[in-house]
Amino acid sequence: MTVLVAGEHRVDAGKTTFATGLLAHADAVGFKPRAGNDVWHDHDDYRAAIGEGHVCGKDARRLAAASPGQLDPLDVNPIHRLWTPAPGPGTGLLGQADRSFLLDRVGEEYLVNGTVDLPESARQALPLADALVVDSVEELNTAIREYYLPALESLARTIDRTDRAVVESYADVARPIQGLDPGAVAVVEPGRVRLYEGSRYAKSCSIASGGSTPLEGQLEKRVSDVTELLDPVATVELSPLREAEQTDPPAIAEAYAPAYEQLLDVAGWE
Repeated sequence: MTVLVAGEHRVDAGKTTFATGLLAHADAVGFKPRAGNDVWHDHDDYRAAIGEGHVCGKDARRLAAASPGQLDPLDVNPIHRLWTPAPGPGTGLLGQADRSFLLDRVGEEYLVNGTVDLPESARQALPLADALVVDSVEELNTAIREYYLPALESLARTIDRTDRAVVESYADVARPIQGLDPGAVAVVEPGRVRLYEGSRYAKSCSIASGGSTPLEGQLEKRVSDVTELLDPVATVELSPLREAEQTDPPAIAEAYAPAYEQLLDVAGWE
C-alpha cells in the first residue's frame, strides 16, 4: 500500500522531513519520482552529486538512506532536473521567468537543453556525450513520451510491488505520477499536516483545475487546486524541530508520532 506526501508550498514545505520520519515510524520504503535542484542555490548538493558522476538531490539521498536495505538515490528517484538562475526579461524554453532548466537525468541517461550553455563542471563530470539535445518544447514533449513516461511507469510498478511505500511529490504538485492511487495522503506545510483519504484525493485530482508545470510543459494539478475540493480527515499540528532532529528519521518519528498514527489509520496500515 502507498502513502503520498505532498506539499502546499513549492519549496520548504517540510515534505522530506515528514516523509523520512514516516519511513522510520512505519518501516516503509521511500520514493521520489521527480526532483530538481539548482546549480546556484543548491551548489553543495550539485557538487557532491557530480562528484559521483550524476545529478540528484538531497531529498532522494535522505529518502534512500531512511529506507530499509541499501538503496541508491537513483533507485528511488528516476527523474531529476537541474536548474540555473536566469535573470532578465526572457522566459526560456519552459516559460520560467527567473530560472532555466539545464538538463534532466532520466534513469542514468541525460537530456540537455540545447538553448542554454551548460556549466563547464557539468560537461566535465557527467556522461553527456550521448545525451539527447532538445531545442523546443515540442522536442521535449516527444522525449517525455518516449523516455520519461516509461521511467515513471516502471517506478509505479515498483511502488505497487512494495508492501509499504511512501511517495514524496515535488514542489506543490498534487500527484507526481499520473494514476497514482494512494491509500492516504499527507499534505504538509510548516506547522501542520492535513490528512486525506486516498481515493477521494485521487478523484479530486482528476477533476481539479490545472496549472502549468515546469516538467512536462503541459497542465498538471497543484495541491491547492485539489485540496479546495475536499475536507481533510484530520489536521494535526507539527511542532518545529531543531536542525539536528530534521535529519534524524527516528527523532522525527518520535516527534511526529501522533500524526503518523492517524495517517496510517487512514491508510489502513496495521
